[in-house]
Amino acid sequence: MIEQDAIWASLPVPALVLDDKDMIVRINPAAEGFLLTSSKALIGQPVWDKLAVNAPLEEAFVRARANNAPLFVNDVDVGNGERAPMQCNLQISPLAGQAGHMLMLISPRELAGRMTQNSSVKAAAKSAIGMAEMLAHEIKNPLAGITGAAQLLSMTLGPEDLELTDLIVSESRRIVALLERVEQFGNIVAPNLQPVNLHDVLDRARRSAMLGFAAHMALVEDYDPSLPPALGDADQLLQVVLNLLKNAAEASAGKPGTIRLRTYYEQSLRVRGGDGTEKALPLQIEIIDDGPGLPPEIAEDVFDPFVSGRENGTGLGLALAAKIISDHDGWISVTSVPGRTVFRISLQRA
Repeated sequence: MIEQDAIWASLPVPALVLDDKDMIVRINPAAEGFLLTSSKALIGQPVWDKLAVNAPLEEAFVRARANNAPLFVNDVDVGNGERAPMQCNLQISPLAGQAGHMLMLISPRELAGRMTQNSSVKAAAKSAIGMAEMLAHEIKNPLAGITGAAQLLSMTLGPEDLELTDLIVSESRRIVALLERVEQFGNIVAPNLQPVNLHDVLDRARRSAMLGFAAHMALVEDYDPSLPPALGDADQLLQVVLNLLKNAAEASAGKPGTIRLRTYYEQSLRVRGGDGTEKALPLQIEIIDDGPGLPPEIAEDVFDPFVSGRENGTGLGLALAAKIISDHDGWISVTSVPGRTVFRISLQRA
């Protein structure tokens, strides 16, 4: 006979038991990971001090307890002080044999949506690769001729006409650069998966950022020193982290701000790959900034190619990051509200 403790510990979604005063009396490991706090620190605490839900639940919760009936709440944002809100479904039910006690299950919807989006990113990236391969030679060769002709023409023009030839040259070069960035999708080789110290990768990225694009920002380290090695390609992961740091720094529009690099272990996160095998992704990296947040109209599609929140952005950096993490069989996601944007990378353990 399977022990109840084993079933409780194996539940794949966060679960809490509340007493008749809404105090937390028991939580499972998945809930510890979701709340980013140990059970020792949570037990005996009021649940509504630890969970923030953007829906008026108090009256419905009281009715469910009084009527000994279950309560289902769909599509609500659930968060706490450590992480941005995540859209979830809540299932609440009276606990059999214990008067006044309630069982609460929290089902994050982020994971299913992110895995679906990973598939769409792969498909969109393949389309971008095909487009680049088809058009690169057809466009880049004439552009080289146009650029050369404009440069030759500029030698015979007066100062008042040089502005026009300079414009032709600069715009031609901009189009070539855009095509070359699209071609990067095809140039990324399969990752060379090896044991990787994620803190070494983050330190390399942090030092590079502080000397360049993030010199005006404060970069704060919040590392779990016990984090084991990840299974990954160090150079490709460095490229992803640098891209996320660059986005965070540019979001401040030149104003001082703070970027927090955080690592932690979350044993409950597992995904099923395209081959049907289940993979654990316990190693977490978060890049957290205090900028204005993502524009709401692109927040759901920010990893798709050519989607950008910046006026002159190409929308290729995050798409490339998503492709690299997908090739690692990992997971990348973002949650964003004004004043707090969190990009989260989840990877396998070596």
